Amino acid sequence: MNKIQGDLIELALDGEFDVIVHGCNCFNTMGKGIALQIKNKIPEAYKADKLTSKGDRGKLGSYTHCTVNNRLGGNLTVINGYTQYNFRKGKNINYISVRKVFRSLNDQFKNTGKTIAYPAIGSGLAGGDWDKIYDIICEELRDVEHYFVEYRK
Repeated sequence: MNKIQGDLIELALDGEFDVIVHGCNCFNTMGKGIALQIKNKIPEAYKADKLTSKGDRGKLGSYTHCTVNNRLGGNLTVINGYTQYNFRKGKNINYISVRKVFRSLNDQFKNTGKTIAYPAIGSGLAGGDWDKIYDIICEELRDVEHYFVEYRK
């Protein structure tokens, strides 16, 4: 298990990772949690999200992305993974969608040498079981170096 502590966004902007992934709902809000932080610090990710249809259930299991420069002048790709339909209080995580997003990312980034990092996707506001989600991520990202970043200031 590749687990580190810190601020995922700051580490990525400092060039520690090539790709970061976070979970989104299908309503183009990015209004809470790490999605809001990404929206504020990397507004291009929100612009990519806004290019999709608001409330489209068909987005589940897919993702949008943007690529920006990190602080070292390299590239950072931000993945908005559609892992939940709704954003209301309660259990909103869709485990099948988590699997589909990470399977697609494995296919896209295997053999590229790029590192992928993510927070505890779906286990906070979306109400999912982190152990189950982490197992899915590890199964699907089997060909890519990846890191779980546990938030610490």
